[in-house]
Amino acid sequence: MPALYSLRIKRSAEKELPGIPKTDLRRIVRKISSLATDPRPPGCERLFGDDAYRIRQGDYRILYTVDDNERTVEIIKIGHRREVYR
Repeated sequence: MPALYSLRIKRSAEKELPGIPKTDLRRIVRKISSLATDPRPPGCERLFGDDAYRIRQGDYRILYTVDDNERTVEIIKIGHRREVYR
């Protein structure tokens, strides 16, 4: 059994959730939950110049950091692919 990571969501990322359609929101929550067991799943990409990663869920992107020493994953931004990198 792999060691679990604790999940944290920055308040700024949390504030973006109400604007997301319910069907996409369910998938995003499921994807975020899966990061607790596998913080670097297949398809995740490391962002250039940061210690941050990106995973895709439909038209949405979830940006997060991983701290292996403290075993935490912090969600730093959630948004539509058009706007998330701004």
